[in-house]
Amino acid sequence: MSDVSLPDAQRIVITGVGLTAPGGSNSLAEFREQVLAGRSGISTLDLRYMDTYPAGICEFPETKYRKKKENKRSTRAGCIGVYCAGEALADAGIDFSEYERSRTGVYMGLTEHGTVETENEVYNISKYDYNVDYWTHHHNPRTVLNNPAGEITMKFGITGPHYSVGAACAAGNAALIQGSQMLRLGEVDFALCGGLSECVGSFGIFASFRAQGALAEHEDPTQASRPLDQDRNGIVISEGGCVFALERLDKALAREAKIYGEVAGYAMNSDARDFVLPYGPRQAECIRLALERAGLSPQDINIINTHATGTRQGDVEECKALAEVFADCSAVRSNNTKSIIGHAMGAAGVLELAANLSAFEDNLVHPTINLDNPDPDCALPGLVAGRAEKLDQVETILNNSFGMVGINSVVIIKRFMAG
Repeated sequence: MSDVSLPDAQRIVITGVGLTAPGGSNSLAEFREQVLAGRSGISTLDLRYMDTYPAGICEFPETKYRKKKENKRSTRAGCIGVYCAGEALADAGIDFSEYERSRTGVYMGLTEHGTVETENEVYNISKYDYNVDYWTHHHNPRTVLNNPAGEITMKFGITGPHYSVGAACAAGNAALIQGSQMLRLGEVDFALCGGLSECVGSFGIFASFRAQGALAEHEDPTQASRPLDQDRNGIVISEGGCVFALERLDKALAREAKIYGEVAGYAMNSDARDFVLPYGPRQAECIRLALERAGLSPQDINIINTHATGTRQGDVEECKALAEVFADCSAVRSNNTKSIIGHAMGAAGVLELAANLSAFEDNLVHPTINLDNPDPDCALPGLVAGRAEKLDQVETILNNSFGMVGINSVVIIKRFMAG
């Protein structure tokens, strides 16, 4: 899929990154500094009908691309999306003089959308004896699934296709795959793709994870997210977003664009077993398929970014899959970004990829934090914990992202090499 023998018009590269992550990182450089330092982005959130819980909250310049009045009519996911898309366009140096807006696609991954607005509206009319006359007329356009992608097109005048990709917590990876496929098919010439999460605005998501016994608690919020650790007790819910600018290599070279990396391979499959319980053997199949499509062997992978969320079975199942596929790979290194920023749901896959993307330049593997008591059932090949590790050179990054109802995704990015 990424063999350099492919024509440049079929090779897909990342030329821009826009993001906001818990802990105050609003650019790739800031985010890289945060994860290399192992600085947690988790704080606390007071929840309606519930107590205070650890959560990942973003702070970004919300009026950089839109006025306050526009944001008020918008959704939180839309605000995050517009900011990240604007930053990705600026980072890629796109002013639409090289590309037509009608040939630009926008593909945004979402775990869910509309719950925040619906909960808020129900709470609002509860103050008026549930009189629906007080229900906002903005509700429908706010809650349709394509809303965040559509808000991006309206802000930047993009008239090509836009839609949201619903793939649970694999949605960010799924949107990146979708953008790559549309470029290869010639459906678009330029793509903005990524993932968004507004989950901290929904008490229902917190309540549901608590009901499942899967909501993390800790007296120190910065230590609450602890995937792979024996003392983990669940997921830390986070908001956030990351948007990548994708182009065909021939066009990127022609305009002398900065190239962060090349999409080498990808795969998606389904467990077809359970609503919430993951299944390691099917995850292993997905990893092997992505490697096969990339024309790579397990020994060719330098960094594995694990999906592990801090749930007991989820962590163990993924680790079993990775131990199987990478059993003979002593040089591979693995890490976990959620330990630093929590679980950003629909944005998780792309934010975690972004956290590792700069390894092609600095050859560093960012650490997993809060791993004080490693779970022996979660032994991983080359797990980097506590502090960053320097490699001789990083050529490939494999990014796992799995979700509820048994959806699995794997994306492999490689260092760009002209050929």
